[in-house]
Amino acid sequence: MGSLEERIRRAVSEPVEIVDYDPGWPASFAREKRHLLGCLPEGIVVRIEHFGSTAVPGLSAKPIIDMLVEVVDLQVVRERVAPLLESRGYEYFWRPTFGDDGEPFYAWFIKRDPQTGARTHHIHMVEGGFTEHWDRLLFRDYLIEHPDVAARYDALKRALAAETRAHRVRYTEAKSDFINRVTGDARRASGDVG
Repeated sequence: MGSLEERIRRAVSEPVEIVDYDPGWPASFAREKRHLLGCLPEGIVVRIEHFGSTAVPGLSAKPIIDMLVEVVDLQVVRERVAPLLESRGYEYFWRPTFGDDGEPFYAWFIKRDPQTGARTHHIHMVEGGFTEHWDRLLFRDYLIEHPDVAARYDALKRALAAETRAHRVRYTEAKSDFINRVTGDARRASGDVG
């Protein structure tokens, strides 16, 4: 798998590819959810959610299933889950939620297709109090409920991918204003003004 530096360099240098919605994405999520629940130590996982663009019917996306996994204890994830998933070929990163080097940290795994090496799943493991991560579900649900907003997001992603294809981090950063604005709208619509 290489050193941490090599894995980080590979992860950030892979090009951004946006594809049309694939109706097989929910089934891919369900298969991986079953796999994780079957192989992870009992009592660690609280819930597993499908989020990101692949969770919004009709929305184009990077062809990577984003999964948000609530765990009871991230230290247990570091000690027991990370070695287990790495032994099964997953890439593991202990990464900051915000910026480059600040708390709170969470466990992030990349699963790849064994034949092509292409990413198939991003697995984000967090504890229940990681609000920034759970807000992603508000964003997902708002896009599902507001197709006009989803269409604007689709157009933005396609334009940004064309501009920043070789700059994955720049692509992600360029979407953040839109995501933050819509998440605020979703929070207000749900009555959660906190």
